[in-house]
Amino acid sequence: MKTFCGRANPTTGALDWVEESEEYDYHQEIARSCYADMLHDKDRNEKYYEGIRAAVSRVKARGERVVVLDIGTGTGLLSMMAVTAGADYCYAIEVFKPMAQAATCIVERNSFSDKIKVINKHSTEVTVGPDGDMQERANILVTELFDTELIGEGALPSYEHAHMHLVQAGCEAVPHRATIYAQLVESDMLWKWSQLQPIELDGNKLLPPPAVVKCAGAPSVCDIQLSQVPPESFTPLGPICTMFSVDFSKPVSSAAQSYTAQFKAQTSGRAQVVLSWWDIDMDPDGNIVCTMAPSWSYSDPRTYPWRDHWMQSVYFLPAEEKVSEGEELNLIVSHDDYSLWYSLTQSEQNDVKVAKFRPCCTCQAHLVWTRPRFGELNDEQRTESYVNALRSVNSVCLSVSDGSLLPIFAHLLGSKKVKMKLFKIISVLMGEPYFSTSLLPWHSLFFWYCRTAVAQLLHPNATILPRAATLYIVAVEFQDLWRIRAPCGTCEGFDVSPMDEMIQQSLDYRESWEAEPHPLWEYPCHALTKPQPVLTFDFTQCVPEQPVNSDGTVRGLCHGVALWMEYQLTEDITVSLGLTKPVSEEGACEWNPHRKQGVFFFRSTRETSGNGREDLAYNLTFEPHTGDIKMDFSITEP
Repeated sequence: MKTFCGRANPTTGALDWVEESEEYDYHQEIARSCYADMLHDKDRNEKYYEGIRAAVSRVKARGERVVVLDIGTGTGLLSMMAVTAGADYCYAIEVFKPMAQAATCIVERNSFSDKIKVINKHSTEVTVGPDGDMQERANILVTELFDTELIGEGALPSYEHAHMHLVQAGCEAVPHRATIYAQLVESDMLWKWSQLQPIELDGNKLLPPPAVVKCAGAPSVCDIQLSQVPPESFTPLGPICTMFSVDFSKPVSSAAQSYTAQFKAQTSGRAQVVLSWWDIDMDPDGNIVCTMAPSWSYSDPRTYPWRDHWMQSVYFLPAEEKVSEGEELNLIVSHDDYSLWYSLTQSEQNDVKVAKFRPCCTCQAHLVWTRPRFGELNDEQRTESYVNALRSVNSVCLSVSDGSLLPIFAHLLGSKKVKMKLFKIISVLMGEPYFSTSLLPWHSLFFWYCRTAVAQLLHPNATILPRAATLYIVAVEFQDLWRIRAPCGTCEGFDVSPMDEMIQQSLDYRESWEAEPHPLWEYPCHALTKPQPVLTFDFTQCVPEQPVNSDGTVRGLCHGVALWMEYQLTEDITVSLGLTKPVSEEGACEWNPHRKQGVFFFRSTRETSGNGREDLAYNLTFEPHTGDIKMDFSITEP
């Protein structure tokens, strides 16, 4: 059955009514999921398999029948590992119906249907007994309920319920325990993602409002690929601290708690940020460890196992605090059932109480601006480009952007009026452009549609800033990101191809013909071609009635194409939201860290041979009525 759905168009600003299949939402979730990334995570899979073998052996050594409960089974991989290791029976629980169907298919494909029962329920709804979903309680609990923050997917309530209702007392658990680590650091780079900094403008210092300065900021975790944050961009103020551990083989509580790590400051500085990650021990002795530690913590970073489904966490302290070398400090982590937060006190304050409530934004700015947006507004080089472009502005201006500082800059530089409501002819239309609804680079073409909508209110010789935008592409080979879209086939000897087929089916539903947003500064890639402009949008003119088309070729062995916008503010000032420096001779890329770029993944990680005899032909078409950019790529013989 199909239904009409109203969807806000981020490019045109219109409310589009589209006919969608009832399966659209879950197809989109599957297509944009990281299931493939998990299956390609060899370190994770091997450690789980080793831990499961050890747990089954311990139960068998006690002379017990091995019954496994696998919560969040996904593909059924861990259940198949358990049966192969000697488990007598497995209950595999998966709440997401399409995933449960795929798991059932995979279990059948691998001939485990007689030993594995897939249950399509939330674990808290599972019943035990003669007429229940499970005939008996399990004596091994296997789970993969973790996110980057460890507990953000509801791991604590799920474990709490499982111990109360689904598993035996004294059961084995894989993983056996998890441990949270944290390090207090000073980092101007990261702190700029949390607090608006003073801005120098022609000798004047613009200070953020006191309400913003005093605000504790957004409470949610900032999850990033911490391995891509250079160690020279932060200064450790203390050691890496063990904050707390959770033993999953014993009853678990989801109640709010706080834990403290005491240490002496290693150096003087400004305490701003806490870097955090976790380990999971797959066995009681801690001999089988899967760690999320960033690559720069490894003695040999080349051995770092890349993964995107689990990254590292950045937490911002409620306020910047000065610390002195040798000073005794308390780093406190608090958690509720789904999230963590950190605070810092002097060691004299030993009475640490449970923080009942997370710090939250009171200034509203953190509700409007994302963390990358804070970083963008604090980017001095970017601010200088816009200020220089605005120096000639001395007329009535209209600013079109979300949460922009351009009106303040224009006013201080001499603009007569900066308008929010229109009642006279506008001499200058300006924008960054930035809109909170934008996901892909070309969604900011909403500025162009706004310019068209107010065309009759513009002076015939009005200045449009930026005056134009150009969409660039470059063929790339990713160091690791390709894994999230690459088929798996087999995993640890098990056939998981039905999962590949399910993902491809969902991609074919729509997403395989679309680009997707990724912050490429977190995902190293190698450029195989020179950046190439493919479409230019002239903002001095209204949006055209007819489509704008571009075609051409690029050559190289590539995983996909990266796409981004560059905005021409004036004749000689351009701002790039993609590459920030020319591609090196070796193909190294440096990406703007404040905006996401578009990535068009090819179905195969090898679209062209790179032998000089094949080209990758592209055809891109901008559709004015929908604001979409349709893309088509194919291999051609030159």
